[in-house]
Amino acid sequence: MHARTHTHTHTHTLNQSQTQTLCVAVNMGLVMGTFSMQSNKQDRTYRKDKIDDDFELSIVCHRPEGLDKLEAQTNFSKQELQVLYRGFKNECPSGVVNEDTFKQIYAQFFPHGDASTYAHYLFNAFDSAHSGSIKFEGFIMALSTLLRGSVREKLTWTFNLYDINKDGYINKEEMTDIVRAIYDMMGKYTYPALKTDTPKQHVDAFFQKMDKNRDGVVTLDEFILSCQEDENIMRSLQLFKNVI
Repeated sequence: MHARTHTHTHTHTLNQSQTQTLCVAVNMGLVMGTFSMQSNKQDRTYRKDKIDDDFELSIVCHRPEGLDKLEAQTNFSKQELQVLYRGFKNECPSGVVNEDTFKQIYAQFFPHGDASTYAHYLFNAFDSAHSGSIKFEGFIMALSTLLRGSVREKLTWTFNLYDINKDGYINKEEMTDIVRAIYDMMGKYTYPALKTDTPKQHVDAFFQKMDKNRDGVVTLDEFILSCQEDENIMRSLQLFKNVI
């Protein structure tokens, strides 16, 4: 976000480096769990009994119709879906992910922080049906949006993540909860550049930039417009486009 020249405003603005770091952190939080579902499978392959590994592969091969449907509904190829499905089944043999498992996955990637609160909000965003679990189909549809969706699709999904009470607006309380969760996840030792900032400063900067009509809440249209005007945010949306 760009610095303003009038008095005191600098206490509520962030320089480009800080803004980009926060954007990257958010996207890391969205994507890192997926790396676990792939890399953990690869790490364990050498320790698994070959019969078990062949059986797991056979499960993938016996779901061609499902994969064909998902290929048509997402931006992933069938080969990418097979890799993701194997990893998903390895982490979650029951075929669903509950919140505790979700939190454990995120904890692996943020050992210097506490990712549990952010993982809770993210789990709720994935669990759009509020069933208490995430099936592979729901997981992969959301992941397709986050990694390969259009700018508007990615921003709409992110807006829904921040809109904790699902009333169609982001208020300061919700944004404060999200930013604190991101701070906790990153850990003060992981990103020392952010040690002197406070969640309140980030929230004030967020609303200064995005609350166009100054009514105290941010709408989806305001959110998308403001993000599209910010080079750092737009750049961060592309960081993980080809991670699969």
